[in-house]
Amino acid sequence: MFHVEKQSGDPSKDYQLLVKQVEAITDGEPDLIANLANAAALLYHSLPEVNWAGFYLAKGGELVLGPFNGLPACVRIPSGKGVCGTAFATGEVQRIADVHAFPGHIACDAASQSEIVIPLKVNGQIIGVLDIDSPVKDRFSEVDETYLIQFTDILQQALSVSTDA
Repeated sequence: MFHVEKQSGDPSKDYQLLVKQVEAITDGEPDLIANLANAAALLYHSLPEVNWAGFYLAKGGELVLGPFNGLPACVRIPSGKGVCGTAFATGEVQRIADVHAFPGHIACDAASQSEIVIPLKVNGQIIGVLDIDSPVKDRFSEVDETYLIQFTDILQQALSVSTDA
């Protein structure tokens, strides 16, 4: 049985727990969808002030909606378009304080104000992105970015042995 721990108020401590939890839920599990679905649920139910957490997967040069938690989302995102498409095209983390100021922002949920997107790479190839939205402007800090990169590093290790990735 799994339960979400109450936030301690110390972001570093809370993220250290999240990192341990993603290690535990992916340990020995090679399935792409199972790992991404559990990771999305873990983030959505653990992070404060988040209204969407999930993954877009690379297919045919664009991103296609994968496992997520939150309101229904855009199904396809072209490479280079919006925050997710930019992270996909550049291979770089996008931490956006105000999505409405981002050129070409794609508004899937009108409540979203800030966003962080981290590319997922397996064997040097971008296979998708982790996307987290917040209804609060400037929600994501350097601490969030640092630990979410650690979180995705663990996922990438698990996915590198997947037959699906």
